[in-house]
Amino acid sequence: MTAMSGKQRTVFQTVGLVLVMGGLAWASVPFYDWFCRVTGFSGVTAVASGDSEVILDKTIKIRFDASLERNMPWDFKPVQREMTLRIGETGLAFYEAYNPTDRPVAGSASYNVAPFDAGGFFAKIDCFCFEEQVLQPGERVQMPVTFYVDPAIVEDRDAKYAKSITLSYTFYEIDLPQEAQTALLQPERTKKN
Repeated sequence: MTAMSGKQRTVFQTVGLVLVMGGLAWASVPFYDWFCRVTGFSGVTAVASGDSEVILDKTIKIRFDASLERNMPWDFKPVQREMTLRIGETGLAFYEAYNPTDRPVAGSASYNVAPFDAGGFFAKIDCFCFEEQVLQPGERVQMPVTFYVDPAIVEDRDAKYAKSITLSYTFYEIDLPQEAQTALLQPERTKKN
């Protein structure tokens, strides 16, 4: 009888471990995104309320990268792969997303900057990544990001050697917002003539 309870205990511990690991895997993307935003880890950018007040004569190349989480059905890419700006100059770049499915799909973007030392000097003024995005079936949109590289980068012990910065976004699917779910459930209204 004691051998049986030992086996049962092992089964329960194994099942518990599988459930905990599954829960951690499910929460990993949003948790990592939150952790990076709070701590600045992994090249997370700064957020600015307006343009830089100083523009230097020194330039830096900005590269743009896009990827999707494994099950995200969208097509997603930068419209322009790179641009060169003066440090402190405001840049405007666009990313394109397309929903090829026959259903609305909501997405949220996590982001980072490489090299990591430059992340705190890459300041976003406005970004599609600040809000969740919902694309209707067959919808294609261009989403802007407005940014600058903080002139303080030239004084940083490590970041001052960066000749280029890569801004990367990864879109992952999220649950549709309540208003989008409600719109799907309501029958289309007919026009009265």
